[in-house]
Amino acid sequence: MRIGHINIEKPIVLAPMEDVTDLAFRLVCKRLGADIVYTEFVNSEGLVRDSLKTMRKLEFREEERPFGIQIYGGEESSMERAAAISETYGPDLIDVNCGCWVKDIAMRGAGAGLLRDLPRMERIISSVVKSVRLPVTVKTRLGWDSENIRIVDVARMVEQTGAKGLTIHCRTRAQGHSGDPDFSWIPQVKAAVNIPIFVNGGLDTPLKIRNVFEESGCDGAMIARAAINNPWIFRDARHYLRSGELLPTPSIDERVRVMIEHMNLSIELKGERRAVIEFRKYYSGYLRNLPNAAKIRGELMQFAELSPIVDHILQYVSWLKSAEPVGVSF
Repeated sequence: MRIGHINIEKPIVLAPMEDVTDLAFRLVCKRLGADIVYTEFVNSEGLVRDSLKTMRKLEFREEERPFGIQIYGGEESSMERAAAISETYGPDLIDVNCGCWVKDIAMRGAGAGLLRDLPRMERIISSVVKSVRLPVTVKTRLGWDSENIRIVDVARMVEQTGAKGLTIHCRTRAQGHSGDPDFSWIPQVKAAVNIPIFVNGGLDTPLKIRNVFEESGCDGAMIARAAINNPWIFRDARHYLRSGELLPTPSIDERVRVMIEHMNLSIELKGERRAVIEFRKYYSGYLRNLPNAAKIRGELMQFAELSPIVDHILQYVSWLKSAEPVGVSF
């Protein structure tokens, strides 16, 4: 798979997710094997208005490369200017969000809302491609709903604009995150275009990731919510693709090590109180399937400083080891 100077065989990449893929979480996933990482959704209107909060989303570290900035919006001029601003930060690629299903975005003509106006989608993608020298990619869905699936035509259009890659979340906008993704469209898309095709949706185990490569012929796999519950999925899936063997689940000590590393990165970037409060959404993933996890998570939610959190977690680990629980796994 080649996009610009990026050349990776069967890349397994971290999807852009709002309020999730900040710099700290991207670094964790990168260190655990993610081949490409993306920003949270970057609002084009925020960029052109010099919103400090929006501009901060563009910041990254060299170790994250290959690194992509994903922008969204429904106005050509704003998307063009936002792409040009994003390019000055030096990412490896710029991605255009044509797939976000959330009502506040899609119903205002951005994200998946562009699937209801393909000429407008084409104009926006073309304007972004023409405004930058970096490779531009696109992320979208199969269609607005089951009665309006035009993904093969969309893929042809995306290629014709000059975009260099396409990620397809294999659900419709109407589905949101519900129902099974339909990967059966991917071979048709692959037959219609020559640009790399990534797939997204429900890829939460190494087996599913291997199967989607083998059965759909896709060029890359994009992992979203599964990474929140298990950031080791990138490492595990890569190992499984190469060897056909599953790695053992992360030990309790490994989970705690990565969780504390993640928290320290967040504190370094955001300050202690804000980082600790915003980190609460990750507890369930790091503690998933462990004994008394719900109780411990509830207790951790009460803290707004790192030190008592670390103390509480270490006490919990000590209890787990003394209790010798069985069947602990992701």
